[in-house]
Amino acid sequence: MITIKGVRKTYKAGDTEVKALRGIDLEIHKGEFISIAGPSGSGKTTLLNLIGCIDTVDEGKITIDEEVVTELDKEAKTSYRRNKLGFIFQSYNLIPVLTAYENVALSLQLLGLKEKEIKERTMTILKEVGLEGMEDRRPAKLSGGQQQRVAVARALVKNPLIVLADEPTANLDSHTGEEILKLMKKMNEKHGTTFIFSTHDKMVMEYASRLVSIHDGEFTSDERR
Repeated sequence: MITIKGVRKTYKAGDTEVKALRGIDLEIHKGEFISIAGPSGSGKTTLLNLIGCIDTVDEGKITIDEEVVTELDKEAKTSYRRNKLGFIFQSYNLIPVLTAYENVALSLQLLGLKEKEIKERTMTILKEVGLEGMEDRRPAKLSGGQQQRVAVARALVKNPLIVLADEPTANLDSHTGEEILKLMKKMNEKHGTTFIFSTHDKMVMEYASRLVSIHDGEFTSDERR
């Protein structure tokens, strides 16, 4: 489903060049629950951003479901993100003035769906993630774990090809983090959605069905469970 071939990315910090990725090759299959693990500065978030069409490669190409996304222009990448990809961030990235329902429904409104379908799909996914009855609460009235559940619902409501999760447990205590991982694993198995994590959390690594380790922009191991 995803083929990454010869991907390189270098950033400039003043007069210094930081080689974030040094010729990465990777294949990810549909429905995988894969963690890309490594310390801070290893290149894992950079790789997620490239798969997610947030950043651009210096060399190499990334193909998703037969679409070479690295060749898309800026407008096409924006459309691809909106229609095909879901994102979960460590800081939740919810809109504070919107309710849980509104944060999730916004993803579907951007796709131009009719209000009836938006309501049905939003209420269904909120129930699936355990937030039934909390749809009218704004983020400030939700716990960290509940906010991350809203983020999971927002990512999944549009039935994306891939969900990209960047350190999704970083701001959660271990018990809540495990609850969120169990939820995402359940969603992965139920919907067949491909989940790709960047993490240095050992618990996330243990939940992964495949663990790819990265250090200084190069893969050091690839382990299937």
